[in-house]
Amino acid sequence: MSAEAERHPGGAPEGSGSAETSAKPNEGVEKKKPLNPRLKTFLIAAAVVAGLVLIVGGVLFWLDARKYEGTDDAFIDTNIVHLAPRAAGQVTGVFVTDNQRVAAGQLLVQLDSSVGQTQISQSEAAKAQALAQIAQATAQVSVSQANVAQARADVIAPTAQAANAARDYRRYLAVQRQIPAAVAQQQVDMAAVTAMADEGQRASALKKVEASEAQARSARTQIDAGRAQLQTAAAQQSQAQLQIEYARVTAPVSGHVAHKTVAVGDYAVQGQEILSIVPDDLWVTANFKETQLQHIRPGECVDLKIDAYPKVRFTGHVQSIQRGAGQSFAVLPAQNATGNYVKVVQRVPVKIIIDHPDARYPLGPGMSVKPRVRIATDR
Repeated sequence: MSAEAERHPGGAPEGSGSAETSAKPNEGVEKKKPLNPRLKTFLIAAAVVAGLVLIVGGVLFWLDARKYEGTDDAFIDTNIVHLAPRAAGQVTGVFVTDNQRVAAGQLLVQLDSSVGQTQISQSEAAKAQALAQIAQATAQVSVSQANVAQARADVIAPTAQAANAARDYRRYLAVQRQIPAAVAQQQVDMAAVTAMADEGQRASALKKVEASEAQARSARTQIDAGRAQLQTAAAQQSQAQLQIEYARVTAPVSGHVAHKTVAVGDYAVQGQEILSIVPDDLWVTANFKETQLQHIRPGECVDLKIDAYPKVRFTGHVQSIQRGAGQSFAVLPAQNATGNYVKVVQRVPVKIIIDHPDARYPLGPGMSVKPRVRIATDR
């Protein structure tokens, strides 16, 4: 037996079966089946169709989107009415509740009006007193005018007597100068005394006339004073009536009550807010970028999507565009006159009126809105 046979007893020599094994290296590995030509054609066609759909959809979306300008920076806005009493007083009645709808002129809060009622009574008494004073002064004027007439009549006789006595005195003097023996000095002296006495009586009568006229003027002054008191009493009455009206807090506009902080028994301070009213007149303030304003014009239609009612479609129209960016009206406007400047696109408020708001969907200031303004692209 050879050495080779000894190394491999009972079998073939080493390497005798390796050729057969190495001749089939991929035996046992499954071969990939070729792709069905029809399936391959279908997949390619589907990919082409999907691509065309995406392209057409993108073009249609662009053609539609280019007709609108929209923003997320928009909110419902209004002029909230903050009510405060015009007079101080204790609250005796509150006739509304939170979120209640009220009409213009409706009574909301009643304050204590007893002070005003007392002032009206006092003014009525003052008016009566002034009228009585006017009547009394009017009567005094009549009496004074009669006294003036009587005094003037009483002046006539003394005046005539004084004039006659003065003529007699001058005549005696003239005769005495021409014929001294014809007139005694005693007669001349008596004529002088008579003339002086009559002149005194005339002066006294004139003084009585002046006194009577002064009394008449005083009576007329009393009438003027009474009328002034009457006007003062009327003004006090008007003031008291205002105090009574101020005790009634009414709604200046129609809307809904909000932020009510008053209750019966509270002491209301003049000028301190007690409740607010959200008016029915609501609009949308949309802060568009300044680069979006090129095609936005007043009157253009707007689609409104309110976050509170995402499935409800609201419409509106552009009412106006603010003349100035929002930052220009800030308490501390930005100062760009520095060495380092970064340009920032500004926001400009646009007022949008809501067309035909639906009462079933309550709206209020501060609600978020997404407006889309339909613009004319041919401008």
